[in-house]
Amino acid sequence: MKIIRLTINGQGVEARQGMTVLEAAQEAGIYIPALCSDPDLEPYGGCRLCVVEVEKMRGQPTACTTLATDGMVVHTETPEVNRIRRNTVELLIADHPMDCLTCIKNQRCELQKVAAYLSISERRFPRTDRSLPIDNSNPFFTLDRNYCILCAKCVRACDEITVVNAIEIVDRGYESRVSTFGDKPLFESICQSCGECVVRCPVAALVAKDAIQPMREVETICPYCGVGCGMYLGIRDGRIVSVRGSRENQASNGRLCVKGRYGIAEFIHHPERLSAPLIRRNGKLTETSWDEALGLVASRLASYSKDQVAVISSAKCTNEENYIIQKFTRAVLGTNNIDHCARLCHAPSVAGLAQSFGSGAMTNSNSDIGDAACILAIGTNTTETHPVIGFNVKKATRKGTRLIVANPRQIGLVRFADVWLRQRPGTDVALLMGIAKVIVDEGLHDSSFISERCENFDAFKESLKGFDLSLVEKITGVPQNQIAEAARLYATNRPGAILYSMGITQHSHGTDNVIAIANLAMLTGNIGKPGSGVNPLRGQNNVQGACDMGALPNVYSGYQPVSDPKVKEKFESAWGSTLSPTAGLTISEIFDAAYQGKLKALYLVGENPLLSEPDASHVREALSRLDFFVAQDIFLSESAELAHVVLPGTTFAEKEGTFTNTERRVQRVRKVIEPLGNSRADWLITCQIAQLMGGKDFDFEHPSQIMDEIAQLTPSYGGISFERLETGGLQWPCPTKEHPGTPILHTTKFTRGKGKFIPLEYKPSVELPDDEYPLVLTTGRSIFQYHTGTMSRKVKGLNIFKNEEQVELNPEDARKLGIADDDTIKVISRRGEVTAKARVTEASPAGVVFMTFHFAESPTNLLTNPAVDPIAKIPELKVCAVRVEKIVQPS
Repeated sequence: MKIIRLTINGQGVEARQGMTVLEAAQEAGIYIPALCSDPDLEPYGGCRLCVVEVEKMRGQPTACTTLATDGMVVHTETPEVNRIRRNTVELLIADHPMDCLTCIKNQRCELQKVAAYLSISERRFPRTDRSLPIDNSNPFFTLDRNYCILCAKCVRACDEITVVNAIEIVDRGYESRVSTFGDKPLFESICQSCGECVVRCPVAALVAKDAIQPMREVETICPYCGVGCGMYLGIRDGRIVSVRGSRENQASNGRLCVKGRYGIAEFIHHPERLSAPLIRRNGKLTETSWDEALGLVASRLASYSKDQVAVISSAKCTNEENYIIQKFTRAVLGTNNIDHCARLCHAPSVAGLAQSFGSGAMTNSNSDIGDAACILAIGTNTTETHPVIGFNVKKATRKGTRLIVANPRQIGLVRFADVWLRQRPGTDVALLMGIAKVIVDEGLHDSSFISERCENFDAFKESLKGFDLSLVEKITGVPQNQIAEAARLYATNRPGAILYSMGITQHSHGTDNVIAIANLAMLTGNIGKPGSGVNPLRGQNNVQGACDMGALPNVYSGYQPVSDPKVKEKFESAWGSTLSPTAGLTISEIFDAAYQGKLKALYLVGENPLLSEPDASHVREALSRLDFFVAQDIFLSESAELAHVVLPGTTFAEKEGTFTNTERRVQRVRKVIEPLGNSRADWLITCQIAQLMGGKDFDFEHPSQIMDEIAQLTPSYGGISFERLETGGLQWPCPTKEHPGTPILHTTKFTRGKGKFIPLEYKPSVELPDDEYPLVLTTGRSIFQYHTGTMSRKVKGLNIFKNEEQVELNPEDARKLGIADDDTIKVISRRGEVTAKARVTEASPAGVVFMTFHFAESPTNLLTNPAVDPIAKIPELKVCAVRVEKIVQPS
């Protein structure tokens, strides 16, 4: 970047070419008043306070919109400049409340700071009697237009950062104000409550409700989805009182969604937190001491043979905790019967991408998405499930990135799409192979990339003959011309990135779906470059890390196979134990074995399978048949209620560790407050059980020591340590202490050497509609809740937005069934039935109903199909046959 030199108030200043005068001054420590500028927003020049004088330039330009040039001479403190500023501020305060001492923004108000800088100590103009109504409708923040100075930061943030456009400045002149479409309250608008507007408001027009200034802040990582957003938690009197985004965080650049900004403190300090161990006595869970609880767990687990016990680990726990849990399972219990919720989300990504590329993880970085010339978002409702990545996708379209959305539902991204492919649920292989066929038939594939870096292309090309577009249209319901248009867009606008999530993976052919995506990326050479790649968006905060740590039945940490003799020998030597070479049971197999009486004991950490597993009634029965069931959690979840012993773990804010986000970035999680009540960190609990059972090398004093052991045994984490992570995250593979990490995979060669094209056949979903069950049920998440609701449903504001299940169905289906909005209906499958309210919407296609799985009162997974992908063993949560009946209320 070229360096230029200019003079500001007689001081020589160096600046990077492209910086504005305001940016150059700020970097040099020279204060220029400004109320509308923000480093994340485009220069605006609306407040007129940053006016300066520039020699050889007429008038007083605004510093925030004037580019600094070499040799420029700037004066920021001339009498005329300060006269203009004083007049501007005096006009602003003429209609501004003067309750500074009691205002929530006192000493943090930018208008107050500017007024003091200009020595304004009284109101020169008489105040009018105008009083505007206050919008208190949003549960998290207040809009008080009486304080508004019309800087437009909030409007611009909603437009430029989140691309939601929920608010705008309406009317003109003295009647100008920030408002929503139709002047509705914020709660009734399309506002997503991310708070990006609130954090940028320079005055008290937009403020968080019940805001308290913290005494200190600690940087950590959000515990919700897999984006890995950085945040500062503010503490006062031992409680978390504030949350703000970390601008230094490379995964999120300071952005947060509604759950990250407003869904943290309330669940951490919730009165229902488990604070002491519980043991079931006479059918009831009662409090006990740690010594008794741990002693009972250790003695009971030791009483079973290795084939009679299993462990389910947690994607909510840290890397260090997942490593310890799998080490305990293998080295102490003597079994590979360990799994976690990745089995229910991205097991096909691990299995499929490992076959095609040799590595089953996101190839590129979150920030990389903005560099794509084309994005194919298939099977992902990104704006709801990964909102901050959703911001990036929407912003990219503003810059000209072409967007293809493939989704049966009319999701939020459809509004920004060049092409929307509305395939039938479960037909993704046919759709993707049809796109590939067009690319090959029209010669749009990257022949040099294929010949140099891939293998088995001829067999793959031959398999495309089975995907004539007329057949693909018949299978998918997508018109041939749309398929061809999408193929041309993706193939000719490079680099192209593919984003996908559980709409691809949660199928009985999920692995084939992932392989089809890999084929498409290799076909166009969209691998190993910025803005390209295959990018599975991981669902939970540390589901990537839990996989990396070996919380899987067939691999140790770093995906080292348990069946490999050399790997086995390495871990046996390190752990001082004899290890099994046989892969263990997956989650579904664990519950089947418990149901059949083969599995006697289960140690469940931080999961809630009664709401997350398919065919949940089967899971309930399986858990009830266990001889011994230990649950370790922060709340008494629906699953933990069935346990014989419950151990109280801690939240992310009460312990040290690391999370690995969806882009493979390992990041520090820091202890913010002391553990609540008598709870303990999960790594410590497991270590104490292991030691009571005679386990070796579980005497860790700090999670940093666990990470050191991980690095010694896990090549992809070999260069990672707490010390290195203090300055920022590192993306694996990071094999040595000198290695900078790997933002993009497969840049020169694939992990497996050459990328492998794999021919595919279309396989329909296991359970299709028929006369008895004529509709398809598909499932997903809401932005305002999270998974089984263990954390998010403890937050009052999130419950205000969404506090019950709604069954979304198409108006055509609703008319046939005589169903209207808010009618109480029953959804019935071959496995069970649930009751919920109806929501009639065009978002669902005819023949398809949609539900989330957040609500225990309407447990959607009573309905879903446990049929599994034969390779990844993931259940088919995205497709099952149901019927819907209206419940007639008694008159």
